[in-house]
Amino acid sequence: MGLDMNLHKKTYCFNKNIQITGVDVNPERVASIVENIGYWRKANAIHRWFVQNVQDGEDDCKEYYVQREQIKELLQIVKQVLTDNSKAEELLPTQKGFFFGSSDYDPWYFEDLEDTKIILEDALLETGGDIYYSSSW
Repeated sequence: MGLDMNLHKKTYCFNKNIQITGVDVNPERVASIVENIGYWRKANAIHRWFVQNVQDGEDDCKEYYVQREQIKELLQIVKQVLTDNSKAEELLPTQKGFFFGSSDYDPWYFEDLEDTKIILEDALLETGGDIYYSSSW
């Protein structure tokens, strides 16, 4: 068990002419396609940011729409902390939780930020569809 976090793109395609190969589905009934953009495990500082800035403080394991501006904002914060590690606790604090992993500002914290930077940059390159964040533990 642990904090699992996902960023995904959902493209609505109901009643559109799409071709799907290699899977056993009826394309005429496909309402949306979900693509995984990013996955984190126990990156509690990133989760905390999403809860506070996207989920209106509700940490309820539901799916939440993420605006492009929010992705840009988090990316800017991540870059600032990676440039100056002393800003970590101020700009992107960790969150304690039973299944949330370490709350230390250690090498794993900064590795999570490096991964987050890549995930967010990739998310900003996506076109079409909507971006969503979800978590579970």
